[in-house]
Amino acid sequence: MLRPTGVDIRRFLLSLLITLVILAILYYFTLPAMNPKSAGFWVFLFGAVLLLDLSYRGLCAILVYRHAKGGDHAFSRARFGASGAILFILRAALLALIALPLLIALFGSAPFFHARAYSRILTVTDGDVTDIPSVEGTSSIALMDTQSAAKLGSREMGSLSSVISQYEVSAYTQINYHDAPVKTSPLRYAGFFKWIGNHKNGVPGYVLVDPVRMEADYNALPQGMIYVPSAYLQEDLSRRIRFRYPTKMFTNVHFEIDEDGNPWYVASVCDHTIGLFGGTQVVGAILVNPVTGDMEYCDVSEVPQWVDCVFPGELICEQYNNYAQLSGGFWNSIIGQVGCRRVTEAAGTSEQDAASDYGYIAKNGDVWVYTGVTSVNTDSSNIGFILSNQRTEETLFITCAGADEFSGMAAAEGEVQEKGYQASFPSLILVDGNPTYIMVLKDDNGLVKMYAAVNVEQYNMVATAATQADCIGKYRALVGGEISQEEAIGEETPETETDTSGYETKTVTIQKLQTIDRDGNTWLYLVDTDDNIYCAKYEDVIGMLLYEEGDRITILTDGTNFALPDTAD
Repeated sequence: MLRPTGVDIRRFLLSLLITLVILAILYYFTLPAMNPKSAGFWVFLFGAVLLLDLSYRGLCAILVYRHAKGGDHAFSRARFGASGAILFILRAALLALIALPLLIALFGSAPFFHARAYSRILTVTDGDVTDIPSVEGTSSIALMDTQSAAKLGSREMGSLSSVISQYEVSAYTQINYHDAPVKTSPLRYAGFFKWIGNHKNGVPGYVLVDPVRMEADYNALPQGMIYVPSAYLQEDLSRRIRFRYPTKMFTNVHFEIDEDGNPWYVASVCDHTIGLFGGTQVVGAILVNPVTGDMEYCDVSEVPQWVDCVFPGELICEQYNNYAQLSGGFWNSIIGQVGCRRVTEAAGTSEQDAASDYGYIAKNGDVWVYTGVTSVNTDSSNIGFILSNQRTEETLFITCAGADEFSGMAAAEGEVQEKGYQASFPSLILVDGNPTYIMVLKDDNGLVKMYAAVNVEQYNMVATAATQADCIGKYRALVGGEISQEEAIGEETPETETDTSGYETKTVTIQKLQTIDRDGNTWLYLVDTDDNIYCAKYEDVIGMLLYEEGDRITILTDGTNFALPDTAD
């Protein structure tokens, strides 16, 4: 006669124990967030139910096999006929209990039902063309792309014989360091066995690449970084974070340094603000000291000023696309598309993909990301740009019709097509009131060979030169009508006259004269007895050869630059 339940409690508890052991091992290596808003949590839960069922059925099968081998076939039918049916019903009911609410939550979080909620995740305010960084701030524009930075970093590593055999350069992060844009990358273990041999000392340092000076420096640390992404077991960075914050959904784990050069890893913490799985938004960040393993969680409003990348560029682009396409409702984004816009995309990507690279600018102590905005129809023009703070997600939309970034890159490459140079993704600057793309041109080896400036509104106006200063000078002359397009892309820098119409006449006493070579030109610096400093290209003020320190002289000046009255127009 069958038992009422048909389930062997002892074997069920044994199978439960086996399941828990397997789940503990799986959790250790997969590290899902124990949060119902995490997809990994539900996958883990489904796996737990299936493992429990399989382990119990496996134990039953072993028991049946033993009795059947002994000739007791009646035991198999009587003992487990009912239990199999009961377990099947229990398993199906449990899976249905999990799956049905999950499916409802999944579909209930879709943009179809919450289009306007998706469009409100990102707050966008209207900016002005003057929010575009001026040409005077080009020293704070990162013109180097990640590929070029990686080559410089690898070259610097090649000169360090003590670390090159055990470590390699990791992924680069764009940060603002001492009010200047730099790319930084920590070293990483070059494989499991290199970690085995070096994990007690940790990762010894990181690389800093200056995209303005085109230089890379290796910075050795007094103490090695123990908790890093390239480590294993308990020293793995993600495992360290997960065990401290088991319910946090974190992503975008990347390396940064503070203003004192101390290393940190930053992980963006996300939440789903629409239903169970929709409306991803960054709500905070976890800051990890990789040397000690200490960490803390900060809300977005409490993130320290030196942290630069809390909101990933890809997320900003996704949120802007939702803002620009779903504000008129879901069906409008599909059929009418009235007022719909999107960020610019590289050729060959789908409409759901964001641009593959961005322009960066160090502004007010933060890193801001640029990308163009175009219509949802496939074309090569922009209707404006967005400028978004990666720490606070303050986002500006700047109306500016013209060519998109990729058209600007193609225009620059076309002017030097005989050289075969490739353009990096451009940054955006304002030159004498003209929105302008500025970029570097690289050879096949990824080395920077030239600079290019392209007018956004008239992208057939292109200037190229070997230095950034000469490129901007030629571009200004081109826009001002002082030189032709052919002269703007020539090897030689054309001579242009300085406009002194706004200069004032001033008589000063010379305290000091000093010449300095800058961007291939010799500049003369004049210091007067009031400690004011004026400068000019030496060739433009060659008459200064007749003056000495202590002489009184009449000059034309705007407060910074100067000219001699007899040579000025």
